[in-house]
Amino acid sequence: MKRLDVLTPDNAPEKSKAIFADLKKKYGMIPNIYAVAGHSPQALEGELFFADKIAEGVFSNEEIQTIYLAASEANRCGYCLSAHTGALKMAGKSDAEVMELRRGNSDNNKLQVLSRLTQAIVHTRGLPDEHLVDAFFDAGYPNAALVELLGLVAIKTFTNYLNHLTDTPIDFPVVEPAGDYELV
Repeated sequence: MKRLDVLTPDNAPEKSKAIFADLKKKYGMIPNIYAVAGHSPQALEGELFFADKIAEGVFSNEEIQTIYLAASEANRCGYCLSAHTGALKMAGKSDAEVMELRRGNSDNNKLQVLSRLTQAIVHTRGLPDEHLVDAFFDAGYPNAALVELLGLVAIKTFTNYLNHLTDTPIDFPVVEPAGDYELV
């Protein structure tokens, strides 16, 4: 199967070059997922814009990273698991805490609910058991949060699937998808 190259500022489309410059300022590098998505400047720009807009919503960065991690675990995306494990560790989570979040567990009830509901949304194609949705609202999330959660799952599913189709080289400490386990 044909794979997409990881672009550089030298061989990227003009519009992607400008986006790459912004990414380099923001992250100190151009993560490979964005260098691959840069084959379509419109898709790259759209994904980044959508992610930035939702980040202005109700969820904290820790909650967003938990959602991204849970979706990546459910979709078995090693690239995104590696990236979001790193982000959560930079935010102060231990390896054990990150692994528990990947399994849908946490000492923080809100993060546990987010992880479980996110994985259920992915596994059921948007038809999770209603007790998980009830737990989400019981944890104190407002109506807007459910809409934003679905947006974040969509963003992460896009990058997960892009990584699957292109076999994006992982440019973070590598994390493998965990084995099968059952979410409650």
